[in-house]
This record gives sequence, structure tokens and C-alpha cells, in this order.
Amino acid sequence: MPTDSPAPADTPRTPPAPAAQSPAPPPERAALPDPGSGPTLRGPVAPKSEPAAPRGYRAVFAVAEFRAVFAAHLLSLLGVVVSELALTVLVYDLTGSPLLSALTFALGLLPYIVGGTLFAGVADRYPARRVLVVCDLLCAACVAVMLVPATPVAGLLALRCLVAAIAPVFTGTRMAALTDILGEGDLYVLGRSLLRIVSQSAMLIGFGTGGVLLTVLSPRGAITVTVVTFLCSAVLLRFGTQDRPARATGDGGGGALLKESLSGARLVLGDRRIRALMLLFWLPAMFVVAPEALAAPYADTIGAPPAALGLLLCAMAVGHIGAELFVGSALSPRNRSRIVLPVAAVGLLPLLVYAARPGLPLALAALALAGAGAAYVIGLDQWFVDAVPQQLRGRAMTLLTAGLMTVQGLGMALAGLAAEFFPVHQVVAGSGIIGTVCALLLVAEVRRTAPGQMSDTEGRDGADRHVTSR
Repeated sequence: MPTDSPAPADTPRTPPAPAAQSPAPPPERAALPDPGSGPTLRGPVAPKSEPAAPRGYRAVFAVAEFRAVFAAHLLSLLGVVVSELALTVLVYDLTGSPLLSALTFALGLLPYIVGGTLFAGVADRYPARRVLVVCDLLCAACVAVMLVPATPVAGLLALRCLVAAIAPVFTGTRMAALTDILGEGDLYVLGRSLLRIVSQSAMLIGFGTGGVLLTVLSPRGAITVTVVTFLCSAVLLRFGTQDRPARATGDGGGGALLKESLSGARLVLGDRRIRALMLLFWLPAMFVVAPEALAAPYADTIGAPPAALGLLLCAMAVGHIGAELFVGSALSPRNRSRIVLPVAAVGLLPLLVYAARPGLPLALAALALAGAGAAYVIGLDQWFVDAVPQQLRGRAMTLLTAGLMTVQGLGMALAGLAAEFFPVHQVVAGSGIIGTVCALLLVAEVRRTAPGQMSDTEGRDGADRHVTSR
């Protein structure tokens, strides 16, 4: 990986020679920049300077493999969002049941924990490129079967579950592969940030695109787009990324794979530091989804027009995208690390505005601020990859993805259940209060488990026990 470290500060200067010149140094030394402030000649006159290396997000896009991963992510994500909308409409057309239509969305979240727990070992046992391509092809095959008119509704829902179970394996493998493509430092953090921004943007663009497609295509016609996007993603990953060896080796067989997956989960959750960091990803996300889950009833409560529902659903994503772009481009890695715990501690406080049952403008502002609070995960990404051993990284990141999606689904369900007994605005405000208390407890735990704050035995005794037994 290229580095932009300057030359040593004590490099001697060579004054210009008026007559004889020394032989030219080798090309690689001639290209070294002189840290001095004044002009320096090294042998024959060389070009003034090399173009400055790209920094920030531009440096990430300068990596050809990441461009392939980024394009594949964008295509497949748009396809998934379009298919979710189209499949929901298709199920409703076939059954006329609002429950089954809503269940189609829920089935996109619930199987994550199954796939992320039982199949996590795939991410480390097999080469990353092979896993990513096979996952894309399996998803394309599942969606293609949905297009068959004879496929019953139960079959459509089962296929939806299968795609959702594959998703965490794909995402976890890709997250771990980014450390091979971009390294484990700032480029990795910014690369993860870009993929998150795409995910947030896809929710805004994908549903709009899906709505437009459904005006000119049948639901099955719109779902066809997803097959194409999965196939294009597979092609990009197959020919746009390098083939690297697997991180861990296994003895083959489904039983061994299941054992590796479960032991990996025990190893990750048994490490106090990794567990604290993982919970700091999960729990704030679990509570922040309450206003989105209750956006429709809240809009009805305040008497907002129908268009307000779309604004309430988009406000948090807009805040998240804006904050993540700012933190990723304007703050140094050190400053991103410094804001993790303070922002995580107060990120849910804007939801307390709902206690006053605010009108639409104030509610939108509160949601945008709550979305901006999620920008702490940029620095948290670096802490997480530093804490997880390389041979366990694929399983850890698969479990992280599965848990994140699962807790968000659980948070939505709990918010809906609470709204059956309490006013919507009180439920959202209560989520902010309870979530803030949980965040403060986690912040304290993360501080206690910081390197240097606890003994190695205290932090990794469970991890070492599992490693030595393998």
C-alpha cells in the first residue's frame, strides 16, 4: 500500500554546484521529496515535484479494487431495494393481505441472525472473492425463481428468507476483504464510510426508482432488474478484485463449518473489548429506529399531510449522510477517534424533543440530528478492526452485520408494541431516554476495556481459551 510519509527530517541539503555536477542518483532516490523549505538540487535538474497523492475519499477511489467493490455494492443494493418494494406489491396483489405484504419486509431482517450465526465460518474458511461471487449468484438464482408465475406465495417468502440469510455472509466477507484491499488504517475506515453512505442513499433513491419502475412494469418485471444487478455485481467482483487465500483453514464438511461459525461467535462475544465495541454498534441503532417505525402514526397524530411521511422517513438518512461526509473528509483519524465516545453518548438525545409532540419542522430537525449522531461509527470502525484478530475477522464482521440488522428489526417491533399502550410521541422520547442510558453504560465499558486500561488476561481469557482449543 502506498504511503505518503515524508522523507526523514534530517536529510542533508546539497547546495547548488556552479560547475561540475555529481552523477545522477538512482531514479527511486531522485523521486524522494526533500523536507527542507528551500530549493535543493540532487544531481541533474529533475521535475519540480510530483503530483500530490490523493487524500481522504479521493484516495479510496484511487484504489482500483475498491472501485469494483463500490460499483458492485451500489448495483446490488439498488437491486435489493427495488425488489423489496416490488415483492411487497406482488405479494399484496396475489393475496390481498396487508399482513403478508408487511411480513415480506420483516423477512428481510429476521433471517440475518440465522445466516450470520450459522454460516459466518464461510467468510474465513474460503477465499473472499469466491465467497462474494457465489453469494451474488445464489441471490440471483433465488430472485430468478421468484419470476416464475407458478411460484406460490409461500415460495416467494421462503426465497426472500434465503436471500436475507445469505446477505450477512456476503456483507461480512466484503467488510473483511476491505482490510486486504485498503489496509487496516484510514483508507479502510473511509472505504467503510463510503459503503455506508451508499446504503443510506440507496434507501432514498431505490424506493423512488422502484416506484417509478412499478408505474411502467409489472412487479415481476421490476424484480427482473434485481437479477441483472446481482449478476453485474458478480462480474465486477470476479474480474475487478484479486484472488486472495482464505484467512483460516477448515477440514471441510457442513458440521465442521457450523462448529467453526458457532465457535467464532463464542470467541468474538467472549472477548470483553470486542463485545463492548460490537454493542456500541448495535444498541444505539436499536433505539434510533423508533421514529422511523412510528413515522406513519406520528404524521397522523400531528395532522401532517401525506407528503410529510416521506420527509419523516428521509430526514434521519439525510442527517447521517451529511455528518458522515463531514467527519470522513474534514476530520483527521485522531479527531474521528476522539469524537466516538462523546457522540455515541449524546447521539439519541435529539429524540427527547418528541416529548413535547413537536410539529413537522422541529421533528424533522430532531431526526436529522439523531441521524448525524451515527457518524461516531467512523472512528468505531477503526477500533473494531484493531481489536479483532485477522484470522477471525470475517466471522466477526459477519456477526456484526447480522446483529445490527436483527436489533434494528427488534427495535422496530418493540416500538410498535409500545405504541399500542402509550402515545407515539412518548414512545419515541422514551426510546431516546432508554437508549441514552444504555449508550452511557456502553461508553463506560468501552473506556474500561481500552488498551492499557485492563490486563490481557481480563480482556482475552475467553478468546485465548478458544484459540488454543482449535
